[in-house]
Amino acid sequence: MDALKTAQYARALYSAHGDKAEAEAAQKAREFEAAGNVEEAQNWQAVRASIRQMRGPNQG
Repeated sequence: MDALKTAQYARALYSAHGDKAEAEAAQKAREFEAAGNVEEAQNWQAVRASIRQMRGPNQG
């Protein structure tokens, strides 16, 4: 998946799920990895990283 498509998925997921979007992407990555689909798992890890960037640093 190219960077533009990754960013589009990340924005859409973040719009739909808010702060839970990163966890959703992580879950998808785990599911694809468990199913043996490494490429799709890597795509979802990239989406997760993009969401993390959008959210910015923790304000904790």
